[in-house]
Amino acid sequence: MAAAKKKSHKSSGTKTSGKHSGKHGGKHGGGKHSGKGSSATSGASAKRSGAAGGTAPDWDAPPTEVLRAPSGFDLAAFDRHSTPGFSGDKAAGEALVAHHADELSDLQERLFAEGRSGGSRSVLLVLQGMDTSGKGGIVRHVVGLVDPQGVAHRSFGVPTPEELRHHFLWRIRRALPRPGHIGVFDRSHYEDVLVARVDSLVPDDVLEKRYDEINRFEEKVVSSGTTIVKVALLVSFEEQRARLGERLERPDKFWKYNPSDVDSRSKWPAYQDAYQTVLDRTNTEIAPWHVIPADRKWFARLAVSELLLDALRRFDLGWPPADFDVEVEKRRLAAT
Repeated sequence: MAAAKKKSHKSSGTKTSGKHSGKHGGKHGGGKHSGKGSSATSGASAKRSGAAGGTAPDWDAPPTEVLRAPSGFDLAAFDRHSTPGFSGDKAAGEALVAHHADELSDLQERLFAEGRSGGSRSVLLVLQGMDTSGKGGIVRHVVGLVDPQGVAHRSFGVPTPEELRHHFLWRIRRALPRPGHIGVFDRSHYEDVLVARVDSLVPDDVLEKRYDEINRFEEKVVSSGTTIVKVALLVSFEEQRARLGERLERPDKFWKYNPSDVDSRSKWPAYQDAYQTVLDRTNTEIAPWHVIPADRKWFARLAVSELLLDALRRFDLGWPPADFDVEVEKRRLAAT
């Protein structure tokens, strides 16, 4: 990620409401400490792509609106090769990601500084999707644009024996981002209502309770100051086959291939039903789902970068004030 960040600086150029970001701003919240620096950032944001909630070039409507899963969302009818709300091509999408790289990095640094200065806010990016849906690429190409010291990345695979001895959310709570950090979950607590459902790992009555448990858990996470950006990366059956086939043809991709991927693929209808249930039961106002067509990698990366940028903009981040006398320190430094 450090390499990606260095490159972005050299070359550059969710729907979580303002209500929640303002509520948890605390001492170092945006309005009080915005100052000149924050205004400059806001001005740059407006120039590049409009204020939070506005539209950028090539976007027909704010990404947070067009990508948010609506009530009654039908997974089976979703076009996974589409680019909803975006009228540009691949070159335009990649250019927009690069154009926003500096702003994304700047806002992440402000968030990190706020966390180091007693703030309570953070962001949790949840990436959920079938094998080959592009989760790793988003971590590299989007999250990699910011300083890695402010990122907490976790992947959740098969639970360990220790994790199985605890409640299914135990390992998730332990991985939540600290104040000032962007947490990234590559797969998440939703594995416990996806894989668990498809493979019948728990009794039905236990599974049914988990959806409400997840909703209550996410509500508490948000109330503590963390903005949750939930992303469902939806790859098509045909595209997944092509990507798995490519991994089998390229020695440099062998390491990404796992025979269990084909096992999961053979259960595709069951997984689609499980994902539909997740979207039906856990698409809440406080932690909504964003559904992103993943057949075009460039669009998925663009979409997630826009959602992450929107979440950070809504914090209205300034720089924490000095907790020492600046003029005194200048004189002391000069005396040395």
